[in-house]
Amino acid sequence: MNRLSKIAFIGKECVACGCCAAICPREAIRIVSGVRAQIDKMKCVGCGKCAQECPAAVITINKREDVL
Repeated sequence: MNRLSKIAFIGKECVACGCCAAICPREAIRIVSGVRAQIDKMKCVGCGKCAQECPAAVITINKREDVL
């Protein structure tokens, strides 16, 4: 599975600390209303840096469903 066939998923337990947004090399994550992080599906390449950085361990890297 190559990087472009993966995408990050942020669980509902996200505490909006911003660590993932700060580390994302593609600027694919933003904090929404100070409540939780959100992935921009068009920018995310599934590199996994956000999942490694998340102190709450609520980010997973999954297979991208829209890959042909």
